[in-house]
Amino acid sequence: MTTPPEDGYHRKIDYLRLSITDRCNLRCVYCMPPEGVPNLQHDDILRYEEILRIVRLAVAIGISKVRVTGGEPLVRKGAVQLIRDIAQTPGISSLSMTTNGLLLGPRVAALYASGLRRINVSLDTLKPEKYQAITGCDGFARVWQGLIEAHRVGLQPIKLNAVVMKGTNDDEIEDLAALTIRYPFHVRFIEFMPFRIDQQRTRFLSSDQVLDRLRAMGPLTPVTSLNSNGPAQHFQLPGALGKIGIISPMSHHFCLTCNRLRITAEGNLRTCLFASEETDLRTPLRSGASDAELIRVIRQAIAHKPEKHALDQVITRKCISRPMSAIGG
Repeated sequence: MTTPPEDGYHRKIDYLRLSITDRCNLRCVYCMPPEGVPNLQHDDILRYEEILRIVRLAVAIGISKVRVTGGEPLVRKGAVQLIRDIAQTPGISSLSMTTNGLLLGPRVAALYASGLRRINVSLDTLKPEKYQAITGCDGFARVWQGLIEAHRVGLQPIKLNAVVMKGTNDDEIEDLAALTIRYPFHVRFIEFMPFRIDQQRTRFLSSDQVLDRLRAMGPLTPVTSLNSNGPAQHFQLPGALGKIGIISPMSHHFCLTCNRLRITAEGNLRTCLFASEETDLRTPLRSGASDAELIRVIRQAIAHKPEKHALDQVITRKCISRPMSAIGG
């Protein structure tokens, strides 16, 4: 296996998050602005053969982990076949997908058969009416059915991502954590990230405050994860089947161990979620660039990966005009 490339701060880059569409069937309050965002045109989105070429080149330089994201990846026609093609790419050691779960139930068996084994599902509440208020969709029952079906077919781990928002769902921290007692789910509490300047002050709840609440439920035992270089700290409640994850991009950022790249749906390479720079891969892909030329572009971007995000510097927050759905979760 090829040794993963290193950036300018000696971090090994072995993980690619790959957005296959900017479209989503939800309108989550922390992801999209209230006015929505214009959709990319069909020809602006990377074709599947272009995505697979990027995957093949990424593997060639030492990247071995791929996560398919969106928007919502399952809204794109042919997503299951793409999962199969990526899974069959030599050198991929881990293939996962992030989804909002609305379309998961009817497709989960096919996804498993295609080679998918790991899944992250966005779920910020266990209350159907609150789910509709957060997402703009009356879809909680469908998401829960998809989770149960994913558990039945054998996807593991099943990670539930909950963005903690003060005054919105912070009253459910204990209820969400209690899911790990009954199910082998990994419930991950994620600090609210300010994609718009007006958001952080009113909705932010630190991971330390979340942990204080969780400790009141019982002793939290630190545990390891198979994906130990990920951003989460992991804990387990007594007798729990699953794990609790704490992700602190704001209060305790994990930039020093960041091992990932992102490809947006239109083919821009981002070396940091909150970076203000992107590297265009679509143009050289469609202009006849050779594999060697594309690899050179990718390596150059990796070499200039920033040391850390700059969310504390408002002037640099150009990503605020790029909602999460346009970047890829």
